[in-house]
Amino acid sequence: MDDLGMIVAVTAGLGLLVALVGVWAMWALRRRSIGVMLAVVMVVSIAATLAGVVAITLKMIIEGEVRDIVLSVVAVGGLVGLGVAYVLARRVVGESRRLVAAVREPPFTAPSGLPAELQTIADTLEEAYARERALEGARRELVAWVSHDLRTPLAGMRAMAEALEDGVVTDRATVERYHRQIKLEVERLSAMVDDLFELSRIHAGALRLSRARVGLADLVADTVAGAEPLARAKGVRLTAEAAEPVPVEADATALGRALGNLVVNAIRHTPSDRAVVLRAGVDSGMACLSVSDGCGGIPEEDLPRVFDVAFRGEAARTPTREAREGGGAGLGLAIAQGIVEAHDGMIGVVNDGPGCRFEIRLPLVR
Repeated sequence: MDDLGMIVAVTAGLGLLVALVGVWAMWALRRRSIGVMLAVVMVVSIAATLAGVVAITLKMIIEGEVRDIVLSVVAVGGLVGLGVAYVLARRVVGESRRLVAAVREPPFTAPSGLPAELQTIADTLEEAYARERALEGARRELVAWVSHDLRTPLAGMRAMAEALEDGVVTDRATVERYHRQIKLEVERLSAMVDDLFELSRIHAGALRLSRARVGLADLVADTVAGAEPLARAKGVRLTAEAAEPVPVEADATALGRALGNLVVNAIRHTPSDRAVVLRAGVDSGMACLSVSDGCGGIPEEDLPRVFDVAFRGEAARTPTREAREGGGAGLGLAIAQGIVEAHDGMIGVVNDGPGCRFEIRLPLVR
């Protein structure tokens, strides 16, 4: 028993020493190939085993032919372990290089047959690249839309300003009309710049909310009052239904802007003599705001893109002249989505009846 205790102590001490040397070697080689790391692991295992054999040999528990056999078995086991480690390292390095090659050759497609961890990384990279491509496409589309929407009013304003400056227009009625039109275009451009700034804050995560207890009925009433002139000018009936008080914790200004964007969007795409209906209530344990319009519906393939930046849906909905003239840069729904998600809520759209229905769902105040 004394000999056994001595052997265990010596083996443990030598094994700890070998392990510390191995950890130091791996730290020193941390930037090298995985194959080198696996080789270090196998060398540490073999060295720890040899330490035990050396301890037994020093106590002369085994000697002569038996000792040679034990040492031979350990050596053969070590060579086999190194061989397996080499094969595994070659596979891991090869698959890693295959993944790197796929990343360097756009468009990236995740290669198949990788080890589980590398396959997870590859699939994650593929999803990230797909999102990046979608965002890049949205940015390019946004730049194209904004450039077009800026160029048109600026060209009109320049023509009117030059006509006033050169004295081409002199009668009072026309001069006043030009002034009103220039003011209108300036307001449109200012609203577009405000939308771009708001969207940039949302995407940067810099949107700051001042939450307070808000009743959805009051929010709906304020939104209807603000959108009523546009609806009346368009010939659209704007109604509201809020049967019960529904309290939520929200920034009234931001949430009002999101709801207002939905309502204005619905009015612009609803033909005259049709209705836009706002509803507030509780559904499935959540506060629910909905805006139903008479736009004629949205094609199913376009529904997932409705809240994309710069998506207008002119081809999806029944495009009216007022919608084309009064439409913005396609930012209203994207801003509404960002505001709702900042409130820990959800926003969606479905085709319903003569048009579509946008829904905002928010947590109820407990």
